[in-house]
Amino acid sequence: MIRAAVLVLLLAAPALAEQTQARGGNLRVLDRMSDKVEDLHLDLGGQGVVGKLMVTLDDCRYPQGEPSGSIAHITVHQDAITDPVFAGWMSASSPALNPMDHPRYDVWLLQCDVPAAEAG
Repeated sequence: MIRAAVLVLLLAAPALAEQTQARGGNLRVLDRMSDKVEDLHLDLGGQGVVGKLMVTLDDCRYPQGEPSGSIAHITVHQDAITDPVFAGWMSASSPALNPMDHPRYDVWLLQCDVPAAEAG
């Protein structure tokens, strides 16, 4: 309950600033059993496969001029399981706020794509 309230506040604060929708984003996936880390670059609506996971980037937004404040809606499916193992918003600056709860894999947002002029 508290985590949900904090997530709402976190997502609402950047909403006060002008949000920019990115064309894609970068995610990181950790396989805890093999200690393998893999970075994925996905376009909006794009999917990437890592191990037994299929990761979809549904939306990626950031406050104008502050790409470190990126948030993304991510859906993660696992082999042979029809319901997603995760579907929700993640924050690049606070990945532990709404983490994917999975015994083997961690997935988190690194940053939304930012045009070179805004990257600083």
